Amino acid sequence: MAAQDSGHSAKAQPNAEIQFCKFCEFSEFCLSLGMYKISIPKPGGYDRLVYAEFPDVQPAAGEVCVAVEAAGVNYADCAVRWGLYESAKRFVGYPITPGFEFAGRVVALGEGVTEHKVGDAVFGVRLFGSYASRVCAPAFQVWPLPLGWSMVAAAGFPAVFFTAYHALFQQMRLKPGMKLLVHSAAGGVGTALVQLGKVAGCEVTGVVGSSHKTATARDSGADYVIDKSTQDLWAEAEKIAPEGFDVVLDANGYATLKASWALVRPTGKLVIYGFHTMLPKSGGGGRLNWPKLIWGWLKTPRFNPIDLPNQNKSIVSFNLSFLFDRRDLLEEGMGDMLQWIAEGKLRPPVTRTFPLAQAAEAHKAIESGMSVGKLILEPNSRNSQNA
Repeated sequence: MAAQDSGHSAKAQPNAEIQFCKFCEFSEFCLSLGMYKISIPKPGGYDRLVYAEFPDVQPAAGEVCVAVEAAGVNYADCAVRWGLYESAKRFVGYPITPGFEFAGRVVALGEGVTEHKVGDAVFGVRLFGSYASRVCAPAFQVWPLPLGWSMVAAAGFPAVFFTAYHALFQQMRLKPGMKLLVHSAAGGVGTALVQLGKVAGCEVTGVVGSSHKTATARDSGADYVIDKSTQDLWAEAEKIAPEGFDVVLDANGYATLKASWALVRPTGKLVIYGFHTMLPKSGGGGRLNWPKLIWGWLKTPRFNPIDLPNQNKSIVSFNLSFLFDRRDLLEEGMGDMLQWIAEGKLRPPVTRTFPLAQAAEAHKAIESGMSVGKLILEPNSRNSQNA
């Protein structure tokens, strides 16, 4: 079976045994003998996640090359696999390697790079391509590994925490004492929203869909946790905030948007950053459920802009992948959050790891709706685990 990505031919190895370097702690990928990555030749199910060997990459001017030890998995990666992610189609096309975030060690520097050196432990972001044993990224999108953090923890940090930071600090002005309602509060972005909400001095209510997730939301700092598998979500939310919430953050889509909007108090904001309930749970080989998708689209509430001024509240929405040209926002956000990490205000995410070759298993897990925290791929690992 053959795969092609960016003009290079590659030999697919779905069950390849990864060899390790005899001379250092890295895998063979640090020796410039080629690299492995996940390539999606065209949209579809789990079988489209092809694990294959490709020619090595070299950094361009202003870039650093990193031997990846861990790469974060996000629900957006599943949307890329389905062919639904607009920025993937607009900026890259297919074949494509998914993945926004990574951690590892610098192995090469492009011309003009002075802020990093070979051997540095780093983490970073890039616009796709992180499901790989080696990546190149602009130097300003790479930062030193936080003191005391593992590669796995750092790889699960930037995409979800910058999403949360952008929502709470760059799209609005929070004040201490404001009330926040966070849907999916035990997931990657959800736990980040809870932590950052508490940094801002807000009262945070987290919503989870299963009882086994309540501890994760509480450990992230939520003042209240509503388990909608055992409680009436909307009745409990009204008890906690009879006057409504200043901010409601919702990535569920049609299943909750209308009721979430009703919970927003005057001058408050509804933040929309996803539509998970329109998309399939695990099963069916990871392929799209088109009837469910169409039904969800039809059921999605429409907001009339003529009504918004009289209701005196607003809607905020964004997609992080369209912000990669905003270096100013990225540097501001990461600067603040790295400082908060150093001050002990932000904690590493809860993680579960998978070998890179088992990316399909990670996608099944995140699509199931039962995972907590962050899922991480490890190019040099053979076994999955919880951390």
